[in-house]
Amino acid sequence: MSSALQLTGALLAQQLQALRRNHALEHATLHVLAQQFPQALLAGRADVRGFVLYGSVPGAAVQAAAHSALQRLRSGEQQLALHPNCGTNLVAAGLLAALAVGLATAGSARSRLARLLRVPLLAGLLPLAMLAARPLGYAAQRSLTTSSAMGALRIHSVTRTERAGWVRHRIQTRAAAAGAALQSIALPDSAAAGNETQS
Repeated sequence: MSSALQLTGALLAQQLQALRRNHALEHATLHVLAQQFPQALLAGRADVRGFVLYGSVPGAAVQAAAHSALQRLRSGEQQLALHPNCGTNLVAAGLLAALAVGLATAGSARSRLARLLRVPLLAGLLPLAMLAARPLGYAAQRSLTTSSAMGALRIHSVTRTERAGWVRHRIQTRAAAAGAALQSIALPDSAAAGNETQS
């Protein structure tokens, strides 16, 4: 495999791991804040640089909750990485509902009566799809969209902004050993030459 492909693969793996960790930390922070502010309406969104929380809670409380969440994940409270209102659960519900509709309407029913007779089938399949959605969503969160293994992740900064009544908290994270996976890849001489520093 060429060095460029190795580098690209390592960068993608690093970005995906950062996103999964930040997504888990976002969920854990939401859990901690929900304990302190049970009436607050909160939402979040993770990316490779950290996560954003939306909701009218004090910035100091968000900072404390994020640090507490990170510590609790490191202490083994893996369940904090999963959240019942995660978009992954909504996607699972949508996919299962679409599958139920597809199964109920499969075939080529030509008469109106034949199509109407499928309504009870659909009415039976949709609740089953909704029942299966939550465990499927949690399984997808656990194995695909979050990672409770925080590794060297640390909270770099927490900033609060407010505009037109909307409160936004930006939590930036860093991984202390962010470049470790990339340092093990040998670059060709031409690529390495461009990385020299001036002294």
